Amino acid sequence: MRSPHSPLRLRPALAVALAILGLPPTRVTSAAAETPRPNLVYILADDLGYGDVQALNPTRGKIKTPHLDRLAAQGMTFTDAHSGSSVCTPTRYGLLTGRYAWRTRLQKGVLDGSDDPPLIAADRLTVPALLKQHGYTTAALGKWHLGFTSERPASAVAAVAAAAPAGEATKKKSKMGDAGLPVGSRIIGGPITRGFDYFWGCSNARTMSGLIENDRVIENLPPIEMLPRLERQAVRYIADHAVAAKSGKPFFLYVPLTSPHTPILPAPEWQGQSGLGAYGDFVLQTDAVVGNILAALDAHGLAENTLVIFTADNGCSPAAGTPALEKQGHFASAQFRGYKADIWEGGHRVPFFARWPGKIKPASTSTQLICHVDLLATCADLLGAKLPPSAGEDSVSLLPALLGLDRAPLREAVVHHSIQGLFSLRQGPWKLALCPGSGGWAAPLDAAARQAGLPEIQLYDLAADPAESNNIHAEKPAVVARLRALLARYVAEGRSTPGPRQPNDAPIDLLKTKAAATP
Repeated sequence: MRSPHSPLRLRPALAVALAILGLPPTRVTSAAAETPRPNLVYILADDLGYGDVQALNPTRGKIKTPHLDRLAAQGMTFTDAHSGSSVCTPTRYGLLTGRYAWRTRLQKGVLDGSDDPPLIAADRLTVPALLKQHGYTTAALGKWHLGFTSERPASAVAAVAAAAPAGEATKKKSKMGDAGLPVGSRIIGGPITRGFDYFWGCSNARTMSGLIENDRVIENLPPIEMLPRLERQAVRYIADHAVAAKSGKPFFLYVPLTSPHTPILPAPEWQGQSGLGAYGDFVLQTDAVVGNILAALDAHGLAENTLVIFTADNGCSPAAGTPALEKQGHFASAQFRGYKADIWEGGHRVPFFARWPGKIKPASTSTQLICHVDLLATCADLLGAKLPPSAGEDSVSLLPALLGLDRAPLREAVVHHSIQGLFSLRQGPWKLALCPGSGGWAAPLDAAARQAGLPEIQLYDLAADPAESNNIHAEKPAVVARLRALLARYVAEGRSTPGPRQPNDAPIDLLKTKAAATP
């Protein structure tokens, strides 16, 4: 039986979509000459919970998010959207490549610092590389966290060597990136080698003070300055590219924000504004950044021909002070169990809004099961391009859902992954988790769950039990067997979409038994 996301099945929907967009189905690749291709602005918040957005959590959310609420009102809200992992690096890999990160060498956790070899292979097709092939200008502004190596200025290396005890210089050099790379350092294998024309931002939260432009560290700055500077840079980019965009040179602007991830540092003008402490203030500031990016599109007459997507890389982190927030009536995961790092829904179910005036129906809602890895196939579908077999192995086009054309499930299933490398599979209402505990940081940790005698497998019916409170694996052995077999096939075939078998980068162990017991 053909998969529900088979290309044969999507061809009629694509034909209708092309007709709506004004693109002739027999001349897809030359459509740019006939109809303006949309700009694409993709905003990725860092550690923002599903319930942190007021529009998604009106009764148990206490943080006001007027700009995100407006984005929801003007476009489509996906209520069953998921990050590719419940932590940062693997989600970003999947978003840009259309492939689950657990197929790479990174099968648990995140990359550590500024001198990790790039996680995205140099020859792998990425979203910006695909768009560049079709005439787009591409930029990434914000947090990269996908690895790069570096060359420090000779003066900085000499200073470290002189200050280090005998035999410690090499170790000190390898750890220099933990506090930020020295100004003048050269970035090797960074964003501008993976499809982006321009990069401005930082490696990750631990190296936020090292401000990078393209392939050079240009400045060291206090982390509290990063988000305001990032906002101004995004607004400036839109202004600088407005004329070209109106003249047939569209842009892809990827904005991976540094907030509201730790360090939780709201700017002075936002401090105390939420009544919920620093985290609430930082979410307010994050919402305002989105508002100013939307305002820039309006100011330059670009809103009508720009597809804006807003989402988050995973759920809210416990570092936000979630127990204190809940005592004040704010539940950052809304009705879902768990937070960042966990295999439960709170770890990876994320806000997801899409706005494209005249194409996406305002104030619409989709219950389609989707994942961040779907961006590559969506862009290809939008452009009428065909992905090669070795690209987007886990990516499914969302275009039919965005245009309201297809009510049947677009995806066969979605694979979830926790910080400890534990697996879960979602299909329809069923969610199978191959671990006894959270798979992450929440109690019970997996070691404690085993000591308590909890079963190694969890199965939930999310339609009846969205809080994942009733493990029914013993009652549904056939469902468990079917989902386990499907997950095993996805691993063995190197892909979860139709196409020829592809290699994984490393062996994959579905049944890990030694997950770390501490965060």
